[in-house]
Amino acid sequence: QVQVVESGGGLVQAGGSLRLSCAASGNIFSINAMGWYRQAPGKKRELVATITSGGKTNYADSVKGRFTISRDNGKNTVFLQMNSLKPEDTAVYYCNAHTLPVEYWGQGTQVTVSS
Repeated sequence: QVQVVESGGGLVQAGGSLRLSCAASGNIFSINAMGWYRQAPGKKRELVATITSGGKTNYADSVKGRFTISRDNGKNTVFLQMNSLKPEDTAVYYCNAHTLPVEYWGQGTQVTVSS
């Protein structure tokens, strides 16, 4: 079992920055990738960024150049640095820990970007 807990959401003006954190605990050695997803009202959950245990990253086109995913292996924590935020980035952001064959999700953290 793996537990993931997000933190760092909030309200920010357009053009501002936020940093999300996701702390993993439990059977962390089973995790082969972690990532951030988001879900806006009335929309499907979508991928934002992922990072593998080897450090390979992947980003949605909509956030490339603005968001950066990173990890602190010593603290079992993944970060999402979000810069140049836009109102369309408003969503609940979820942390994901991918193991085989199970994926684990956090409870989500709200990010609201005002125009």
